[in-house]
Amino acid sequence: MAEADPSFFVNMHEAKTKLSQLVDQVENGGLAEVVIARNGRPVAKLVPYVPAKKAITFGVAKGKYRLPDDWDADDEIIARMFNGEARVSEGARD
Repeated sequence: MAEADPSFFVNMHEAKTKLSQLVDQVENGGLAEVVIARNGRPVAKLVPYVPAKKAITFGVAKGKYRLPDDWDADDEIIARMFNGEARVSEGARD
């Protein structure tokens, strides 16, 4: 596929007359965008539709996993490692 033209300018009358062809070209990648002008002044832009990203849903795994009672037992050791007060070997546990 050829690279799309960055933008294509048409006047309002031409846009009305060739709307279907312009939409096809934008949809198929032939044109990146069509700028529609009235009396030589840009007033609108026809661009490909890009669907919005699906929102992240929090809590979908709630109740499906169980954390062990000591899941945070190493917090103090990890904090000391980040501060340079402990070595990784000191934090190892069985």
